[in-house]
Amino acid sequence: MTYNFPPLRYRQVHLDFHTSEDIPNVGADFDAADFVKTLQDAHVDSITLFARCHHGWAYYPGTIGPAHPNLARPDLLGEMVAACRAADIEAPIYITVQWDEHLARTRPEWRVMGGTNRLQVPNAADLSAGGQLTATWHSLCLSHDGLFEYVRDTALEVADRYDPPGLFFDIVTGFDCVCPKCLAKLDEMGLDAENPADRAIKDQELAASFRTRISAAVRDRHPEMRTFYNAGHVPKRAAGHFDAYSHLEIESLPTGGWGYDHFPTSARFARTLGFDTLGQTGKFHTLWGEFGGYKSSDALVYECAQMAALGTKCLIGDQLHPSGRMNADTYASIAPAYARIAALEPYLEGAQQVSDIAILPVEHVVPDAGARSTQADDGAAQMLLELHIPFDIITADADFARYRLIILPDEIPVSGELAARLKAYTDGGGAIIATGKSGLSPEGGFAFDMGVSHLGEVPFDPSYFVPVDASFGASVPGNATVMYGTALKVAVDGGETLADVRRPYFQRSWRQFSSHQHTPDDPGADPLCPAVVVTPRTAYVSYPLFSMYKRIGQPIYKHIIAGLIDRLTGRRTLRVTLPSGGRTSLTHQSDQDRLVLHLLYGGPQVRGVAVDDLQHGVRHIEVIEDVPHLGPVTAEITLRTKPTRVFDALTDSDIAWQWSDGTVTLEIDGLHIHRAIAIQGVGTDWKDI
Repeated sequence: MTYNFPPLRYRQVHLDFHTSEDIPNVGADFDAADFVKTLQDAHVDSITLFARCHHGWAYYPGTIGPAHPNLARPDLLGEMVAACRAADIEAPIYITVQWDEHLARTRPEWRVMGGTNRLQVPNAADLSAGGQLTATWHSLCLSHDGLFEYVRDTALEVADRYDPPGLFFDIVTGFDCVCPKCLAKLDEMGLDAENPADRAIKDQELAASFRTRISAAVRDRHPEMRTFYNAGHVPKRAAGHFDAYSHLEIESLPTGGWGYDHFPTSARFARTLGFDTLGQTGKFHTLWGEFGGYKSSDALVYECAQMAALGTKCLIGDQLHPSGRMNADTYASIAPAYARIAALEPYLEGAQQVSDIAILPVEHVVPDAGARSTQADDGAAQMLLELHIPFDIITADADFARYRLIILPDEIPVSGELAARLKAYTDGGGAIIATGKSGLSPEGGFAFDMGVSHLGEVPFDPSYFVPVDASFGASVPGNATVMYGTALKVAVDGGETLADVRRPYFQRSWRQFSSHQHTPDDPGADPLCPAVVVTPRTAYVSYPLFSMYKRIGQPIYKHIIAGLIDRLTGRRTLRVTLPSGGRTSLTHQSDQDRLVLHLLYGGPQVRGVAVDDLQHGVRHIEVIEDVPHLGPVTAEITLRTKPTRVFDALTDSDIAWQWSDGTVTLEIDGLHIHRAIAIQGVGTDWKDI
């Protein structure tokens, strides 16, 4: 059956309300008129409200589970829904799943028994069984039918009673459980309980079954009601993984441990799946649960503008005080961001990303249920973001022909159907960059022709990268560059060598060492093997360059890749003079016959290095404050058709531009946080751009 879910709204708030039973007079100060006015003044057009929270309490008079014992207004949820509905503010409803402290205490047999005997949110000082003495959520296992029925019946009760536009199910994921039910499930699936990878497969199966059954139950009664299942990350799986979802929501609080590059990476994957998608940040200085914490208004402007630039709708997380009174300061900080998005909406509707390059991520090909991403995937995305090269992140069954070049970062095994698809792609004119072990088949050789054969590993780490000529340009030194990673040893087999691996005099050890860090390169030694080999349609780098870049941040590594991209693709679609900390995207509105160029600069800085939010341990935090004005900025876009007009999307003022040899050059006077530049008259088919 095909379902027609209404489109998401652009300016949303997620109103957390996890409230202990030890807090009195819950919701006593809620004022419907003030609630609605606060949202309207901040340009909010949708707000997610709570039916049941992580403490396990309901905020309405239900029949399935207990209401909060100190709820001052018996149907707080109903009052909020009614107020929003009267003001044309959508109100999807939140239901917790695997974090429910009431159930964890009253139904302890449903609790997760972790395969590693560690709590999901660890506290090293708590030596009690299952972290019983830790002040945190104790996870429930999806293998229990009773938990499924409890959540299903809650969902149907809420859906029937309040008819919300959607239901948000929180914490539906794998917790590496080995309770008796999970052990039986592993046996049923023919999996090894002592193998973490097998346990991850079991967890994925349990979560998929749970989502499918809940959505079927909801859609049977409410076929247009949205359903979303949150797990703190949108995993890079094939589209079928998301069949139970109506849309995607990318939880990505940059100050909460995700970082400022997590969202653009996730969005560039999610939008390729064809779902209506919502970006989700927070108003907090740290992350969820921070009362009295505020993010700067400039940071929210930047984060929401980036969501818009990457084709998602916007959501800002807040947490309602137990009194029920809205925080005016929070919504004053949200208002500038959402005023901007409201004005931009005509330039966002139906906009599709224009991307020449795709990354096939390790997370998709070698999935690990416990990881948000890999260093290889993150390093590849970070490079392209800093180089201002538009890209998508794709699955192995995507339409490769859409792209001029595909990147296989560091650890992509290739065999069978994927090998055949990649060969057909290069035979049809596509290009591939592979690094490290990418391209190797399980048998050990390269699965398709990249001009090299595999001989093993280089026995030195670090070793040195030495170009054979000036192919990489001035940004890559002609002398030896230290490479903090182990190279694969290869021999040229039909390709052309652009750089060599040079050995150090010896591998550093207690027996022999030189200087403070590592042994210098030996210029008199023969090259150990090629470092970069190219063919007309491929480039192979023997180092795991993308994970090295994520770990070390050496810009030279990035410029090696940039040189290979330019060699294989020729003229780039987009070039801008933003600094590497800037961000860009290029979108196409086919119905409007225009491109929209988004230019962003926020300049996140590490301001705190010992943030302990009690959930993720001690970490650093990135802050956006005092964003400078940049400019002027020049942008060059390669087009097939000469535009008819170039103008600022927000002010409608004309932008100076020139046309020459298939390139439009824009002269933009300046930039503060974000500019959206419309280029009119470029064609209605993205393939013609």
